Amino acid sequence: MDELPVEEESHGAAEALLVLDGRLELEVAGMPVSVQAGELFIVAAGAAHAVRPGSRGTLVIVEVPEE
Repeated sequence: MDELPVEEESHGAAEALLVLDGRLELEVAGMPVSVQAGELFIVAAGAAHAVRPGSRGTLVIVEVPEE
């Protein structure tokens, strides 16, 4: 993450967002969410989400397949 925003998007599958270091600033369904290093956040399938300015560090994104 390079402190730049990423436009709003949504996906057909859930996403697991794991912050390895730094901080992830999100907006999910219009609400601000801050995810710290070592924390995992799950974005539900179909949920509109965007990365807000100021996010920095290393992020792992895992798309969770539907069962």
